[in-house]
Amino acid sequence: MNYIAPWWLPGGQAQTIWPAIYARHQQTKATASITVYQRERWTTPDGDFMDLDWLDMPPASTLLVLFHGLEGSSSSHYALAFADYARQHGYNYVVPHFRGCSGQINLAPRAYHSGDFEEIGWVLQGLRQKHSGRILALGVSLGGNALLRWAEEAGHSASLLVDAIASLSAPVDLAASGQAIGRGLNRQLYTRMFLASMKPKALRKLAQYPGLFDEQALHAAKDLHAFDNVFTAPLHGFKNTDDYWARASAKPHLASIQVPTLLVNARNDPFVPDHSLPHARSVGKNVTLWQPRHGGHVGFAAGRPPGHLCSLPEQVGVWLTTQSASHG
Repeated sequence: MNYIAPWWLPGGQAQTIWPAIYARHQQTKATASITVYQRERWTTPDGDFMDLDWLDMPPASTLLVLFHGLEGSSSSHYALAFADYARQHGYNYVVPHFRGCSGQINLAPRAYHSGDFEEIGWVLQGLRQKHSGRILALGVSLGGNALLRWAEEAGHSASLLVDAIASLSAPVDLAASGQAIGRGLNRQLYTRMFLASMKPKALRKLAQYPGLFDEQALHAAKDLHAFDNVFTAPLHGFKNTDDYWARASAKPHLASIQVPTLLVNARNDPFVPDHSLPHARSVGKNVTLWQPRHGGHVGFAAGRPPGHLCSLPEQVGVWLTTQSASHG
């Protein structure tokens, strides 16, 4: 596997920001205009719902599943890039939305989080009941960490539901990433962006369930650590942010994964620090690390200006397909 960043996107910030902001305009011309999803709503065991967006394709033997990142959706630039890859290769493709991320607030007094492995497992079990062929699962950023946590918890039984998985730009050490995103330029760019959508959602949840959390403390939260302390951690059974970040991080348990797994992390990712990435000696025989020098956070743009986002889906797709065939 190989990635060389284009000369016109120097550094991790540019390699992160360009795909997120500008690629969608290119996708509108080349991909989004022909990306047609069919939405399916599933009722969860606790009486809530999850929305799954399926690429409008004929039935196929391979199903590609993508679990999106923080505040992502089926319209995120990376989701559209993998939809295009699935279409070109004749795969079925689905993006399950974490609760509250499909455009409609969910019903239960909870949302989603980086260690939501039980939710991942429930979705994959449902997909296995619908699809008897090959299932390849991807997780992006937050979704990547959650997918890894599921594989760690599932152990040998993971292979009953998926043939291979890949994690893209996952913050496998949540404390290290939380600290990185809360400092300097990252705080101004990314923290403000995330909180701008997360706080209104939390307030809508408070309107559903008055007294669920401290509204004043939520308004006062200026970074993800504070937000998670008020909202994410207590709503999902954690003592506080530090407990949440420690227990939800995938890094300490990577050696327990028993299904073919690819971890992709660029070493210049603005908020997944190089020093926090796992080493080959600590991940076990079923885990492959790809840690290129460049790529940013879920970026990996390639080509001449204005570039394209085909490189990462193609390389990850080939790896998943090859691994699933060799372990089939």
